[in-house]
Amino acid sequence: MFAAGLLLLTGYLIGKLAALLKLPEVTGYILAGLLVGESVTGIFPSAMNDSFIIITETALGLIALAIGVEFSASKLKRIGRATMVINLVQVFLTLAAVTLAMLLMGMDLPFALLLGAVATTTAPAASLAVAHSLRARGKFVDYIHSIIALGDAGCLLLFGLILSFIGKLLGATGGGGGDILHALREVGISLVLGLVGGFALHKITRDKKGPNELLILSLAIIFLTTATAIIFHLSPLLSNMTMGCVLVNLSARNHRLFRALEPLTPPLYALFFVIAGTELNLEVFYRRELALMGGVYILVRAAGKYCGAWLGCLASGIREPIRANLGWCMLPQAGVALGLVLLIQTSPVMQRLSESQVQVLNDMVNIVLMSVFVNELIGPPLLKMAIMRGNQNEDELEKHPA
Repeated sequence: MFAAGLLLLTGYLIGKLAALLKLPEVTGYILAGLLVGESVTGIFPSAMNDSFIIITETALGLIALAIGVEFSASKLKRIGRATMVINLVQVFLTLAAVTLAMLLMGMDLPFALLLGAVATTTAPAASLAVAHSLRARGKFVDYIHSIIALGDAGCLLLFGLILSFIGKLLGATGGGGGDILHALREVGISLVLGLVGGFALHKITRDKKGPNELLILSLAIIFLTTATAIIFHLSPLLSNMTMGCVLVNLSARNHRLFRALEPLTPPLYALFFVIAGTELNLEVFYRRELALMGGVYILVRAAGKYCGAWLGCLASGIREPIRANLGWCMLPQAGVALGLVLLIQTSPVMQRLSESQVQVLNDMVNIVLMSVFVNELIGPPLLKMAIMRGNQNEDELEKHPA
């Protein structure tokens, strides 16, 4: 309890300091975690992370739920085929580029694949915050939000398949075809669990009006769904994402459930990012090989995101103003990426790793934390530049649509 209070207070203070310096608050939270973690003061030893697993899992559940909410039928109709094409190209190009780069850097295939899957994520919070601060509206901003939301959903599906398949690559028995079927079955059951959770929450709350009732029942179903997924070695991210998708499509009234949960998100997200920051080991900057690998990961991911968005726009016939600027909006990386690497650490498959493999896993966590830190510094200014350029061309887009 003392540690939770300390993490929240430190995160708040350094988050505010980051905001004064025109940096994202999430960067401040990660710095706060670094400050109280073993790398600096040692106030919060890494052994205490196990005591905060419920915080991490709850925050991940809410993040996945928020991604699922973006998949209303009306929004999917509005974003159209072009968004699907852009996402497919940028996700698979980033996955392939980062995986190949990590293999060339000497990383084993299972870990390179996992790092490639994590690289495909983009932080939706950054784009929302920058667009809100600029009061930006229009076709370009709609593309940004829909591509990031749909892309993160695709990333979760891709990550779930790779994580299910990865146990065999790490030395378990089994054949390739059986591995793929097992992975597909695990993803399928995760989706079914989310469907059941979404229908159950819709049914038990449709006649409820008080925000307190909605909050209690929503948390109950989120906890039960997340715990069931963990117990049966399914994907809690996919289950909660599906639950959000089901709720938003069953009834427009279900938006009140998400509004009831809103007061919980600031402290939970703050704790989540501060705890993640405690995992950052300053050794990543001292170990030449690891720092180089982190730098390559950041650069190759950026190239994959930008080129993937550009090629996707080209394939969809989208004109140059969007094509030239959309890729810059794909760089920020935060909650979903951190959630995925923390999920890897707690996966049953990873509990059977050798000591050398555990070290590689720890290196992966530090590479992603390094990427989050760098991209949360450079991402928002690039986002601002891209949105301003995109909005300057709105009139041109309306006169000459794609």
